[in-house]
Amino acid sequence: MGAFIYRMPAGIAGDVTRREHAKIEPQVMDATYPVLAFGVPVVMVDGEIRNMPVGAVYTDVYGFIVRPYPSQAESSEALAVATPDPTKICDILVSGYMTVLCVNGTPAKNGLVYFRNAAGDPAEAIGQVEAESSDDNTVLTGATFMGTGDADGNVEIKFNV
Repeated sequence: MGAFIYRMPAGIAGDVTRREHAKIEPQVMDATYPVLAFGVPVVMVDGEIRNMPVGAVYTDVYGFIVRPYPSQAESSEALAVATPDPTKICDILVSGYMTVLCVNGTPAKNGLVYFRNAAGDPAEAIGQVEAESSDDNTVLTGATFMGTGDADGNVEIKFNV
């Protein structure tokens, strides 16, 4: 049996953390512009969910894609690294609390949430969540961090609450 010596993990990206406060809608994903990870902001274009485009602003954000549970991941994918299936209905958190992966900066309680909207470092994809301002991201109005992240960068956010 494993032991948590310092701190339990903060969760898995895309997991809704306070279900009693969540507003989640089922939506169709545009297979031409698929969302590549759970727990990232998405836009709606012509009635379908898409990944964030270059130059997106906070008013473009429709919600965050929710990790389906229970579900069976592809056998070739590592634990907690599932990719959304563009051929199936996906759930979108339009209001509530969720675990996201913060790829830049150090999240703090009530800190601003940013999302990448321009190509910068090749390791950072457009749409990823960040905790510090840069020329390659924009603040997501209506979203705040609920605390600090864990060692892997997972952190809870509040969105449109």
